[in-house]
Amino acid sequence: MSTTTELLKGAAELFPDEVVTQAHVRHLDLPGAGRFALITLDNGLDHTKPTTFGPQSLANLDAAIDQVEKEASEGSITGVGITGKPFIFAVGADLKGVELLKEHSDALAIGKGGHDVFKRLSHLAVPTFAYYNGAAMGGGVEVGLHCSYRTVSQAIPAFSLPEVFLGLVPGWGGCALLPNLIGPERAVSVIIENSLNQNKQLKGAQVFELGIADAIFEGADFLEQSLLWTASVLKGEIVVERAEIDRGDAWDQAVARGRAIADSKVHGAAPAAYRALDIVAAAKDGDLQAGFDAEDTALADLIMGGELRSGIYAFNLVQKRAKRPAGAPDKSLARPVTKVGVVGAGLMASQLALLFLRRLEVPVVLTDIDQERVDKGVGYVHAEIDKLLGKGRVNQDKANRLKALVSGVLDKAEGFSDADFIIEAVFEEIGVKQQVFAEVEAVAPAHAIFATNTSSLSVTEMASKLQHPERVVGFHFFNPVAVLPLLEIVRGEQTDDASLATAFGVAKKLRKTAVLTKDAPAFVVNRILTRFMGEIQNVIDEGTPVATAEKAIEPLGLPMSPLVLLELVGPAIGLHVSETLNRAFPDRFTVSANLAAVVKAGKRGFYVYDSGKPELDPEVAALLQQGDSVLTEEQVRDRVLDAVAQEIGLMLDEGVVAEAQDIDLCLITGAGWPFHLGGITPYLDREGVSQRVNGKPFLAQGVASVPA
Repeated sequence: MSTTTELLKGAAELFPDEVVTQAHVRHLDLPGAGRFALITLDNGLDHTKPTTFGPQSLANLDAAIDQVEKEASEGSITGVGITGKPFIFAVGADLKGVELLKEHSDALAIGKGGHDVFKRLSHLAVPTFAYYNGAAMGGGVEVGLHCSYRTVSQAIPAFSLPEVFLGLVPGWGGCALLPNLIGPERAVSVIIENSLNQNKQLKGAQVFELGIADAIFEGADFLEQSLLWTASVLKGEIVVERAEIDRGDAWDQAVARGRAIADSKVHGAAPAAYRALDIVAAAKDGDLQAGFDAEDTALADLIMGGELRSGIYAFNLVQKRAKRPAGAPDKSLARPVTKVGVVGAGLMASQLALLFLRRLEVPVVLTDIDQERVDKGVGYVHAEIDKLLGKGRVNQDKANRLKALVSGVLDKAEGFSDADFIIEAVFEEIGVKQQVFAEVEAVAPAHAIFATNTSSLSVTEMASKLQHPERVVGFHFFNPVAVLPLLEIVRGEQTDDASLATAFGVAKKLRKTAVLTKDAPAFVVNRILTRFMGEIQNVIDEGTPVATAEKAIEPLGLPMSPLVLLELVGPAIGLHVSETLNRAFPDRFTVSANLAAVVKAGKRGFYVYDSGKPELDPEVAALLQQGDSVLTEEQVRDRVLDAVAQEIGLMLDEGVVAEAQDIDLCLITGAGWPFHLGGITPYLDREGVSQRVNGKPFLAQGVASVPA
């Protein structure tokens, strides 16, 4: 029994529930190029269950390579190809198996096992070809990199090395082989930049343009054309020429660019990007085996670390929990929505109208207090549809149809008498919203659902003066509406199941990640962010320099610093939410006099950008009244994290959401908190903050951490 076989057998025993991929070998006669062996990767399921590589799957590929290796050495075949089932090439390692690993030696075996199988493709006595016929990610990309040649389908929707995004490195050849194939600059873009840019995917044409694939063909007859091209290569009619790789300063500069990207995205807080760049840097001399060994070590270290476990946890939240919202009523209770009303025609209301229009494709009518505002709102929607038309995202017929579906009126009775779902996006003041809903209830049909986009006000209080408060539901979007997936669905004290089920049904059609939350002040994201930002503001008010307070949070690797986030949200909105929460929880939420002064002065934020980088605005600096208590970065960080851990603990005790997992799902999808933190609770557990503040971790051992 070979070492590889032993490794994979041992790993397979740790992962009994693997969805096994077969590696079928068949033989074809290529025109003028002899007998050819084609390996097809297939797990026997349709394209909704992509092909992955677990231990047994790798063993199956190893056995297929045994067969073709023997045929190649005997001279009975002229080449070997590898492709996938319809729409899927392969999407890499099976992460469900990775989650189960408890020992560094087992993690090392996964890395070595993959390398030992894949690199056999480059050692065969005949040329090898990868035919990227469908989605290819991670190990799916890497198995092709070990081949002599590659073709790609024009129709591929997703091609990537997403490992760094999850907290790993491309560990089956990606870090060593890719820069030696396409050069370090392009490799850094694929391995680091795309991964840290929300796991950006490449299309088939980009794969070809980067030089990863040697030829590109249309999806309809992709395999047939690839095999004809292969025959021409084997006959010597086509000679693939690749650009010479610059192994001088350009290599070092590419790695330095990668480090700058990693610093800007994770600020040194997550190790995966830096480990990947170390391997890319070392690949400069072309020693592939040394690169593979380094990948094995990095892979094993990261598998046993918190970042990957948090990354997988976050991935599962977004891919699985998001599709089955905790606490949602039976979907059979949902009512059909054939017309939508939007109260308000400002920017937020117009964004909502556009979203409902595009996803539901039903009539959408806006109302506001004067014709000018109504016309502006409808005009915004029309302009955005024209932009989609210009980008080729919709055709002329679809654009015309969508424009015809949106309208604006002043009279709510005219606009809403036959609407099924009416959402308000007016000024964030309880009296205004109560008045709006009273006016809507007077003219809307009895079955209509009333939704509020409030960010912090009580849904129960908003509905309290209505004859039918049971049909009011919170429907809180995050700005920008088209980008952030989260939708907090808030159940008021009297909201009934039918209204709630309808809200969840609409959310699904809007392609939003819906999380059910109790009607508690500021719900989930704004409550946590306001406590987080409030503590930052407190330490600044007490005397800590702004730069120190900001820098203290960098180890979390958040997408932006607290005060840059405040600028994005708007200081006035930040102040309003802090005032709302101060009324609810005066012992924990403060209202900063300095922030109030910044808002009163009409400042858009704390910074100016004259040099291209954020610098404290001298006018804001002049407004700040600070005490003399100066904290270190570590003291600031501890204080902020303690406050966040306390607030989350209280929210869970209050039943604001079902579980800590919902807190994390909200922060990832509504506030852009990074995957490598797993949202926030795995990080608080890992750093010992949860235990220190609440006397217990938020998550059980093995959830976002190595199993006990």
